[in-house]
Amino acid sequence: MKYVLAFFIKLVLTTGILWVTLGLLFQISFSSLMITSLILTAVAFAGDMLILPRIGSIAAAVGDFALAYIGIWGIGALLYDNALSVDGAALIAAFLITISELFYHRYLRNFVFDHVDGEENHINSDSLQTEVSEEFYAKKDKNK
Repeated sequence: MKYVLAFFIKLVLTTGILWVTLGLLFQISFSSLMITSLILTAVAFAGDMLILPRIGSIAAAVGDFALAYIGIWGIGALLYDNALSVDGAALIAAFLITISELFYHRYLRNFVFDHVDGEENHINSDSLQTEVSEEFYAKKDKNK
């Protein structure tokens, strides 16, 4: 149930940001916004579930920015009006989605993921060892 709730939170965040940026500012139809929002949310949610516990929130947010920009730009080229500058709209929406993703990632780490900060997910520097040895061959004395 916590994964379903997390998916719907992400869907509401993405839809709200796309509605404000693309719907109100660029007059994109709500059906096009919903299609864009559903595709972006599904792909980004799968990425968050697989990648976020391993790489951290900041790196995942950078990936979310790239995904949102490329996704909105690609879907926008197909669905949105040709008179719209899709690049500018995608950049603004991707930036706002990235800001919201930082808060969303905190929610995931606190309420959805069970052992995200456990030792099995990160390299523990205490488990690393160094090897020390002496030279195999004795040094020849140059004075003799």
